[in-house]
Amino acid sequence: MAEKNTAYSEESIKVLKGLEPVRQRPGMYTRTENPLHIITEVIDNASDEAIGGWCSAITVTLNPDGSVTVEDNGRGIPVGIHPEEGIPTVEIVFTQLHSGGKFAKGADSAYAFSGGLHGVGVSVTNALSKKIDVTVWRDKAEHHIAFTDGEVSSPLTSTPLPRREKKTGTRITVWPDATYFDDLAIPQAELKHLLRSKAILLPGLTVSLTQPDGKTETWHYADGLKGYLFESLGLVSDEDTVIPPFVGEHYANAEEEEFAEGEGASWVVVWTAEGPQVRESYVNLIPTPAGGTHENGLRDGLFNAVKSFTEIHSLMPKGVRLLPEDVFARVSFVLSARVLDPQFQGQVKEKLNSRDAVRLISHCTRPVFEQWLHQNVEYGRKLAELAIRQAQARMRQLQKIEKRKSSSVAVLPGKLTDCESHDTQRNELFLVEGDSAGGSAKMGRDKEYQAILPLRGKVLNAWETDRDRLFANQEIHDISVAIGVDPHGVDDDVDLSGLRYGKICILSDADVDGSHIQVLLLTLFFRHFPKLIENGNIYVARPPLFRIDAPAKGRKPVQKLYALDESELTRTLDRLHKEGHKDNALGISRFKGLGEMSAEQLWETTLNPDTRRLLPVLVGSLGREESVKRFQMLMGKGEAAARRSWMEEHGNEADADI
Repeated sequence: MAEKNTAYSEESIKVLKGLEPVRQRPGMYTRTENPLHIITEVIDNASDEAIGGWCSAITVTLNPDGSVTVEDNGRGIPVGIHPEEGIPTVEIVFTQLHSGGKFAKGADSAYAFSGGLHGVGVSVTNALSKKIDVTVWRDKAEHHIAFTDGEVSSPLTSTPLPRREKKTGTRITVWPDATYFDDLAIPQAELKHLLRSKAILLPGLTVSLTQPDGKTETWHYADGLKGYLFESLGLVSDEDTVIPPFVGEHYANAEEEEFAEGEGASWVVVWTAEGPQVRESYVNLIPTPAGGTHENGLRDGLFNAVKSFTEIHSLMPKGVRLLPEDVFARVSFVLSARVLDPQFQGQVKEKLNSRDAVRLISHCTRPVFEQWLHQNVEYGRKLAELAIRQAQARMRQLQKIEKRKSSSVAVLPGKLTDCESHDTQRNELFLVEGDSAGGSAKMGRDKEYQAILPLRGKVLNAWETDRDRLFANQEIHDISVAIGVDPHGVDDDVDLSGLRYGKICILSDADVDGSHIQVLLLTLFFRHFPKLIENGNIYVARPPLFRIDAPAKGRKPVQKLYALDESELTRTLDRLHKEGHKDNALGISRFKGLGEMSAEQLWETTLNPDTRRLLPVLVGSLGREESVKRFQMLMGKGEAAARRSWMEEHGNEADADI
């Protein structure tokens, strides 16, 4: 056992103030390979001005001394004294985390649509820079302030502009600090791609990049998304695609109650028979290279439109079932979504997590595309034929795999509600706590590829159970038969060809009993099905504990939100308070268990791949040998004294919902 550190007192607790948290853990706030992301934060602020129609030009200059200057002709950062903090607002923006003009989302907010929501944008830039120089033109004056090592080094000064000069905007020069980055060189290709995308997505915006030698590139796209996608794919005309490009846009108006006014998307989609593909998406001009729920919404809209067309025109051959990936297999697209309150995954904003974005983008694209297909039946048939060929190729591949499998399959458990698909990689099995939740899961699931196996009570603690006695327990017997893999050891030569599901998901209540069931099932898999953990087949679903109902507010419609636990509930309520919601107007309900959820709620929060939270189970940094020792201490029958000692030492770390 490691030697205990007894020096734990009041002096051990440190409070990081100002920008110090960023300097202590820069990787939590930005990418540290190079300073591009902290420059991107400045560019995104200028882009947000352009989204609102306040800015028509953005200029980026790479200076000979290694600094970078970003200038726009927007409204200029406010410079007056902040009513609460008592210091210039521009100083707050650069020196305080979680400050900014993008939290408020009412009708009169400064930024109805923006990419920045974390409030740690340019303050992170300042924290990780040796120096920042800021010039603001607004209120008929030129204002200047400078920062060194995150602190104000030159206080705000203001000089009146000449009487007839009406210049507005912001110029920010950044000197990144080499202490925090592997390399200070800005990747040119990535920077150019970012700047060009701003010009593509905002008609009328001119974006330029000036190199240290004075050479300048300027982007201003008259053809918008289509011209950019064709250029990226090397296409000359519409004849190079299977059908003409699907180009359009739709933004919600005040009469559409489901979404906030102005939310929506613009897009261009092409299908090519062969060659490379381009798939790019943006949310409020922020690139999302890891995709997210807005891309899922586009896929959903296209698939359902094509599926409806094939059904109406009776085009599907017998025995062929169309799946979203069949329609999406040869798609290239550029999607620019506009979301009022986007929830990104992480500060670098590479992936959109907003659940409502799936419905939003599907709502925007499906009706338009469906109407276009029915108006152009010849093109609709061509697209349907391409999707059907993809489906047939997929099914032939699956048949080849099935022939290798043993035909002597055990009879599946009677309480297993199986899925229809035979695609092991796509299929999912949910081990659900209780018959009540199992019933909701059966109704809410996608029966095409999701199977449900309800578990009655708590599974046997299998840590010290011999392999040949496991099947005496009915629940473990049913799990093994359902997944198609026999119990085995870590060193066994295991044949996983009989595996019936690519994902085996533990779905239990979000309380102490649910956590106990999770532990028992994880013990079973770790001890007797270790290859499934090594193979990445085991997952834990995270259902929410709370539901929050918020009324319509300003541009934001009625919201139905979910929170995993108390801490997420607190963060969600804080965000709603900043949007102007009062406590007495918010409805907060607590789920006592999965059985209380309707089928629709269970699908939306826990089963839908686009909106659920699913954690993969892997052997962590302890390694397998140390993990075995930890399991032995926690689950072994003769380890009560060791467990008690461990809980006395670590019990204060638990955050239990009792």
